[in-house]
Amino acid sequence: MIFLCLIVCKFVVYFNFNNTMINIVLFGKPGAGKGTQAEFLKEKYTLTHLSTGDIFRFNIKNETELGLLAKTYMDNGDLVPDSVTIQMLQSEVEKNSQSKGFLFDGFPRTIAQAEALDAFLTSKNEEITATIALEADDEILVKRLLERGKTSGRPDDQDEEKIRNRYQEYNEKTAPLMSYYDAQGKFYAVNGIGSIEEITERLSTIIDKF
Repeated sequence: MIFLCLIVCKFVVYFNFNNTMINIVLFGKPGAGKGTQAEFLKEKYTLTHLSTGDIFRFNIKNETELGLLAKTYMDNGDLVPDSVTIQMLQSEVEKNSQSKGFLFDGFPRTIAQAEALDAFLTSKNEEITATIALEADDEILVKRLLERGKTSGRPDDQDEEKIRNRYQEYNEKTAPLMSYYDAQGKFYAVNGIGSIEEITERLSTIIDKF
């Protein structure tokens, strides 16, 4: 009986461990290939991809309570408060509670958002597994975006000054976040230059540790 109990107990521990969610925060400058890699990773690891841009557009288009609230700030030219963004994200997490994990794209952007995300996940007995930054030389990325701008039709991909301003803003906002997650032992930097397959392999090497 005792032997049987030990076998069953070991199985339960093993089962729970392997059903722990994988929650990844993916960083990357414009043009670093973050969107492309997010698509590959969500398929490979069966993760729910949460893009704050997509979530905002969905809520505003469908005139949800949170979408209408966000729109009032945007119409007045004000930044949408962190509390509204976080509520939208929490709603998406709760709608996908059976997911094997989440891939956070475009969130968090500030220390306050990172702390709020940690607090929310803790309330669900979960946590951020790792934060991964796709790193690449600015000059290479500027050339990549200018080339993309020839076909994308996006004005912000066709103006070098605007591209460099976006990188400066990224550096200013992301640097504190990298320190925040590094202090938790959860920050990883990955070389973002190479073929799509090579970069996916580098990212997978990190995620497979968990």
